[in-house]
Amino acid sequence: MSAKLSTHVLDTKNGKPAEGVKIELLEIVGGEDVHILTTHTNSDGRTDGPLLNGESMRTGDFKLLFHIGDYFYDSVDEAPFLTIVPVQFRIDDASSGYHVPLLATPWSYSVYRGS
Repeated sequence: MSAKLSTHVLDTKNGKPAEGVKIELLEIVGGEDVHILTTHTNSDGRTDGPLLNGESMRTGDFKLLFHIGDYFYDSVDEAPFLTIVPVQFRIDDASSGYHVPLLATPWSYSVYRGS
């Protein structure tokens, strides 16, 4: 497994990858959120490249903000219950791979450390 941080988003309401979801990666430094990058998912529900890898891969506390409400806004009859899904996690081994998938509907979500 190569050292990198990656993610993808699955739309479990419609049974397909979630394309166009805005994702922000933040690092938590001294209790403050420091913005690292903003990206969007592609047609496969993944980002076009790793969020962190190589020289940028490091230990620490991080947060992913998935802007899932914007994605689901047009697919439900009312405004989605979920707007932004925050996932806070720790990288304790910068030589490992960390994959953080989000499975979401407008009303619920699940996240885990994948491979």
